[in-house]
Amino acid sequence: AEIAEALQRVVESQRFVLGPEVEAFETEFARYCGSRFALGCASGSDALLLALMALGVEADDQVVCPSYTFFATASAITRLGATPVFADIDRRSFNLDPEQARKAAARCSRLRAFLPVDLFGQMADMSAFDSFADEFGVPVVADAAQSVGARDADGNRAGSVGTIACFSLYPTKNLGAFGDGGVVVTDDPNLAERIRMLREHGAQERYFHQEIGINSRLDSLQAAVLRVKLRHLDAWNEKRRANAAHYRTCFAQAGGDLEISTPVVSPEGGQHVYHQYAIRVPAQQRDGLRSALTESGIGTQIYYPLGLHQQACFAHRERAEGSLPETEAAARESLCLPIYPGLTNGQIERVVETTADFLSGRCGRLETASSG
Repeated sequence: AEIAEALQRVVESQRFVLGPEVEAFETEFARYCGSRFALGCASGSDALLLALMALGVEADDQVVCPSYTFFATASAITRLGATPVFADIDRRSFNLDPEQARKAAARCSRLRAFLPVDLFGQMADMSAFDSFADEFGVPVVADAAQSVGARDADGNRAGSVGTIACFSLYPTKNLGAFGDGGVVVTDDPNLAERIRMLREHGAQERYFHQEIGINSRLDSLQAAVLRVKLRHLDAWNEKRRANAAHYRTCFAQAGGDLEISTPVVSPEGGQHVYHQYAIRVPAQQRDGLRSALTESGIGTQIYYPLGLHQQACFAHRERAEGSLPETEAAARESLCLPIYPGLTNGQIERVVETTADFLSGRCGRLETASSG
């Protein structure tokens, strides 16, 4: 009902692209993140591209990023003619390993930025990357597409640390629109003004173009939906954390002999928002487990079946198969289980029971349960 009312407000206004609804969302989102400026755009992929464009990343520059991430992280770098320099991840958090990133940066001759990713809803170690920014004299762009509402160990909310942070508002995200959408946040007024210009074909005034930008504007209908959903986001994220806690309890009760690793718990002061609940199991059992869960009516997903350095489009890069062992292990071993806010404790218990029965070899005796 709240969303229907908001959509009707836009229809009556006839302001469908940018305009007051988008401006209001940008103000509210910036306040939520604890940043000075928020700029809506057409997608999370465009948010990354706009951030790098605003920072002046260009051909032959190098940007350190993880290989275990969604394709947009590296494609935004490549579209500008720059080179993604892939570094390995931390085994427990799935996030870019700061020490591996530092080593990768030390090998660069034209380092232009660090681009850590807050994977699955857990913030990267931004304090480490901020220190690298000072050491190497380059900015930090946080790919916060999956971490809206998360906090680091110092209590900083995603979007309030780093030079620029980029969010996706895709419908499956914790804060999702009714279509594509993205937002860039920063404390730097000059960067904010440049992003505002770049998203409208590089024009500050219509038909007068200072730069060659792109067409990447958030539409008002999406902004209206997002303004409503933003008011509920903290409650939804809290339910995700409660679901994750129940998973941990259930897996612990299922037996310590199971070869399974559950998501790392945020450090004290931090908040994981569990965009995904990623477990790790032996690689030789992962696909069979997924099939068993599917047969029981339980949805799962594999994020991501290959590291980006293993993708055909990056075969010409310097990172060969076997060069990022933690990334490649995660691609073989990880499986994401249901974690959405509406999940019930009973459904979680059935997911854990099915998983435990398969991993312990009892799957053949398990009767298919109703979807509940």
